[in-house]
Amino acid sequence: MPTPPDGERRLGRQSPTIKSLRVQNRSAALTQLITDGSATRAEIAAANGLSSASATNIVGDLIAEGLIAETVLLASQGGRPTSLLEPVADGAYFIGADVGERGVAVEMFDLTMNRVDQEFRGGRFEESPDAIGRDLTDAVEALHLRNLGRWSRVVGVGLGLPGIVETDAAGAQTLYAESLGWPPVPVRPLLDHDLPLVAENGAKTQAKAEQWFGAARGVQHAVVALLGRGVGLGVIAGGEVYRGHASSASEWGHVSLDRTGPVCRCGRRGCVEAFLGAQAILDRWAELGGSFEGSGWGAIGKLLDAAEAGDAVAEQVVDEVVANLGVALGGLVNLYNPQRVIIGGWVGIRLMERLSERIESTAKAAALRRPAEQFTLLPCTFGGDTVAIGAAVMPLESLIAAPLAAEQSRAARSAG
Repeated sequence: MPTPPDGERRLGRQSPTIKSLRVQNRSAALTQLITDGSATRAEIAAANGLSSASATNIVGDLIAEGLIAETVLLASQGGRPTSLLEPVADGAYFIGADVGERGVAVEMFDLTMNRVDQEFRGGRFEESPDAIGRDLTDAVEALHLRNLGRWSRVVGVGLGLPGIVETDAAGAQTLYAESLGWPPVPVRPLLDHDLPLVAENGAKTQAKAEQWFGAARGVQHAVVALLGRGVGLGVIAGGEVYRGHASSASEWGHVSLDRTGPVCRCGRRGCVEAFLGAQAILDRWAELGGSFEGSGWGAIGKLLDAAEAGDAVAEQVVDEVVANLGVALGGLVNLYNPQRVIIGGWVGIRLMERLSERIESTAKAAALRRPAEQFTLLPCTFGGDTVAIGAAVMPLESLIAAPLAAEQSRAARSAG
């Protein structure tokens, strides 16, 4: 998916699912309305290189599909008033799930990408893939029961998963979560429900959320880091989330900073995750004599509080975190020459709340001078919801790329 809104005109040309210019124009117009929130017919025509007649036809198709509506009349200078067009919130729904080794956060969004409901399962202990699947199915079913009147308009479910997600030639997806010690996990059986299902690595769905609606919107090149229990990365290159040969690109968390460093969950030494994952940070604090409870948001917050209060051990740990993160980010800047470096994940959010200036200066010092001058460091936009929002964008993209309802009807009649 190109970076909206600058990429609307490229959407149809690059997507193999779009069969006609009319469908391409529908996709571009719907993308514009969802990302901008509203537009007039003239604005749709101008943004997408359409004639007034083509824009009017596309708008008519989208109104007929129940996806957009005329909301208010705007005064014009001479001539008839102009109608403002907006997405119909109730026109379609999307489910996005942030799936981790300790449970799931499942969120439901309407066509304006406002969250209308959410459900959580698990969260305290590491679980098996089968248990995660039960969590996911139970959470989706809970949403179903609370949203019976909306359910027929749910387009599908997107999953942000903790590992590499590969798709075979038949479209079947498999999760490879080596660092969790899981065997290869077929994705479809994780959800015992008949909704369409698509999955991607959680760091890539975070990047997708930032690209569509957040800090990476409107830029062609960005890196979006996820720091949590694990460490991941989404790379936006040329307006697209970069996946590599088989979707395992940008596994930054398992790039080694020190071949003699601490052992990572993947079994190798000195990985970025072995220095910057939540457990790695807290283990280092405990090793140096720190005292704390838990292994989550509160424990990382206590570390930062102690450092700010002048605790020498906590200060040392935070200094090491900033130094290691700066070096790791500086390497990304040299590799990708991003316009923006965006930090998310719950650990990343905590660090950016207190240490953003130090992190930026350290990253710039670790990078070559010229690319260091060309990026801005930003926090992710949506906090803990970012992975789920990006996961929900995947079924949204399937709606945007879908054939026109009229064309589907004609195709069905021809087939009959």
